Amino acid sequence: MDNNYYYEMPNENKEPEHEPKKEKRKAPLWVKFLSLGLVFGLSAGLIFGGTNIVLSRLVGSKNSAITSKVGTTETKDSATITSGSGKTVSSDIADITKNAMPSVVSITNMSVQQVRDFFGGTREQESVSAGSGIIIGQNDDELLIVTNNHVVKDSNTLTISFIDEESVEAKIKGTDTKRDLAVIAVSNSDIKDSTKEQIKVATVGNSDDLQVGEPAIAIGNALGYGQSVTTGIISAVNREIDMEGFEGKLIQTDAAINPGNSGGALLNAKGEVIGINTVKTSDVAVEGIGYAIPISDASDVITTLMNKTTKTKVAEGERGVLGIKGFDVTKENAELYEMPTGVYVSEVIEKSGADKAGIKKGSVITGIDGTEVDAMTTLQEELQYYKAGEKVTLEVQTLKDGTYEANDVEITLGSN
Repeated sequence: MDNNYYYEMPNENKEPEHEPKKEKRKAPLWVKFLSLGLVFGLSAGLIFGGTNIVLSRLVGSKNSAITSKVGTTETKDSATITSGSGKTVSSDIADITKNAMPSVVSITNMSVQQVRDFFGGTREQESVSAGSGIIIGQNDDELLIVTNNHVVKDSNTLTISFIDEESVEAKIKGTDTKRDLAVIAVSNSDIKDSTKEQIKVATVGNSDDLQVGEPAIAIGNALGYGQSVTTGIISAVNREIDMEGFEGKLIQTDAAINPGNSGGALLNAKGEVIGINTVKTSDVAVEGIGYAIPISDASDVITTLMNKTTKTKVAEGERGVLGIKGFDVTKENAELYEMPTGVYVSEVIEKSGADKAGIKKGSVITGIDGTEVDAMTTLQEELQYYKAGEKVTLEVQTLKDGTYEANDVEITLGSN
């Protein structure tokens, strides 16, 4: 282990690991939610008014210049979709799909996972997984795509495929683990002119106006085979489900959300994006229950992520380290001990960047350069983009008069 940080399990003198959880209302036992990775699909062997959110608002003042080479989708005010035994009017679905499909992309994530071998050791194994994304905006230099955080998590290489099946590499601009959102970017110079003529920036609707029973259309990279379409209705709004690490309410739909659909578009009858598909319920006794993040709830987060600096990973030998050891403060323990979720600092390495910046044992790291930190893995993933000698700003919470107070601490990263 290097002197950066690692998981350290609490000993008997620390807070107990296993305490009775607070009681909360849960779904019946037969309802089992697939993990986000499962809905993302295909990994390692089996399983946001107006008719649009104005691009200058989403992109912000720093990236307000918009190129004209990529078009925008249009709404279909006259669209009517009837539901019932006949399901849908296919001609309307075809028109909506034809208009919206150019704004949806397929995402392939190449990552390296630590797996246990036959002898109890660990080894690295390359993993390939598939998901979806929505073209949400552009600036002078980049095409911006919103997707789920779990679609791009742990990525070594992200590849985007457009409607014309042309593929380009993408980089991460920013992620929000608690809302399961991410914005990734493709350099405009990497996109062929012929592709620019075919793709479009999505038209965004208002998910606050949704009514139960109205039509819903899902587009995404189901099973990694490429873009496909499913239809249904809005089954419920403001759903809260017990999903580890996720905070927020969801749209429920019976439009099929299959593995690989994560990060794809949920549309209304006008062809506007009203949700970002994210998870489904799976059980032999359950049928037609999928969920999407309401686009209106996500707009502020997406705006923030779009204006972050695009990240480039640093070679492992050049990466900076904090110089702390710690372990996760999970949501359950945070509630039990009235602590913030994040990384509990159990030890500070002497003369390290963290030590020189005044980080103390017992502090909880909850953010790094504006990105929320809810676990050690999140902190580790973010530090992959910084070289030794660079400065980062940590949000660190410390106990004072019985309550935790948050402060920003600037740290110069040490060498590994």
